[in-house]
Amino acid sequence: MNRELKIFLWLVAGFLVAYFIPIEAARLQSAVLESIRLVQWYAREHVLLCLVPAFFIAGAIGVFVSQNAVMKYFGPKANKLLSYGVASVSGSVLAVCSCTVLPLFGGITMRGAGLGPAVAFLYSGPAINVLAIVLSASVLGARIGIARAVGAVLFSLVIGGLMHLIFRKEERARAEQADDLYMEPDDRPPRPLWQNALFFFAMVAVLVFANWTRPEDPQGRVGTVFLAVFQAKWWLTSGFGLVVAAVLWKVMGLPPGRVLGAVAATAITAVLVPGHPVVAFTVGFAALAGLMFRSTDEMAEWRAQTWSFAKQIAPLLLLGVLAAGFFLGGPESEDAGIVPNRWITLLVGDDSGPAYAALGGAGQAPSWVQALWPVWTNFFASVVGALMYFATLTEVPIVRGLMDSGMSQGPALALLLAGPALSLPNMLVIHSILGLKKTLAFVALVVVTATLSGLIFGAFFA
Repeated sequence: MNRELKIFLWLVAGFLVAYFIPIEAARLQSAVLESIRLVQWYAREHVLLCLVPAFFIAGAIGVFVSQNAVMKYFGPKANKLLSYGVASVSGSVLAVCSCTVLPLFGGITMRGAGLGPAVAFLYSGPAINVLAIVLSASVLGARIGIARAVGAVLFSLVIGGLMHLIFRKEERARAEQADDLYMEPDDRPPRPLWQNALFFFAMVAVLVFANWTRPEDPQGRVGTVFLAVFQAKWWLTSGFGLVVAAVLWKVMGLPPGRVLGAVAATAITAVLVPGHPVVAFTVGFAALAGLMFRSTDEMAEWRAQTWSFAKQIAPLLLLGVLAAGFFLGGPESEDAGIVPNRWITLLVGDDSGPAYAALGGAGQAPSWVQALWPVWTNFFASVVGALMYFATLTEVPIVRGLMDSGMSQGPALALLLAGPALSLPNMLVIHSILGLKKTLAFVALVVVTATLSGLIFGAFFA
């Protein structure tokens, strides 16, 4: 099909949609409003606190982490036990959602990480942070909490390994080039490992503590600790921010006056705008961006890498969040998307009878429907979870509400394992990094493994 014909068909399709769209339908109006509301919610709750720090960290990976180091620990020739082991548990120290992990994934991929370990990190990053596991256990039950933790680690290894096997020819070609990559020229003076480690630890700590949420159940020893951290989150964030400033001054050689000016601007904002720490947080990162101008070549490169990730990822996330809100609504909405929530709850319950009756069936559902029903419910929950957008920890109250509406425990686990790792915005960005074939393979593996986990859990442990 030639290019002009494709353009003509797209124009015709757009005209037909515009001509026949049922604009007066209440459901459509609600879905459009919900897509806009979800974008606003995402902008207010996650862009400044999650995405902006993630972009800076991803840019820093591209500058301060040598390609040789990434290739040594995560490259095609790296020790598989070490690379997959580290990638599979990385989420335990990251409080990130399926979108926030993308710049970090893009950073290690750009530096030469093998497909398997990179995908294991991509899956585990948003799936197994400690607070999410504890919250799942306290709100949904200990069995589901334990199953989620075990399943997230296990399936990150399985999915990463299968992605490596499926695309092993491409990985083999990358491995053949690895020796050349190890010889990457770098005329910058060597920096001790502990200095880079301190810098990245402080940056990640700023990201984690700024996004630390209040535990739903603050009772017990673990709940009390998480509540204490929540109450001190902005003091902790500020402390690690000062560590970042110290590294910029003493290690990276920025003029002390400029660094102290950035710290002072942040502190003054916190004093002048009390009760709104996000404002001071934003000023802090704006000041960090300002330090990158008229500075060292290294800082200018960091700025360029950060901006590159922002340009690539932010527009796709915007489109994806709009689409997710339109089709399925947001985490704070009730039955506002184009797909009614009652359809979802109807199709993930223990009993196939209501769904069979809703589809026009008379009497009791046939035996073959009842036999295949668990497969369907877990598969459907996995697909819905893969398409929905879950901010960090919001999946737990959503699943609790679905369980209260009739969702059984197997599909609940399937949704928990597929939902945080995938979303429609997440898929769009992964496609821009990995391409269509690898994205489809990753999505299919997540859905299949989540479905199997729900089936096994529902049959033997629920």
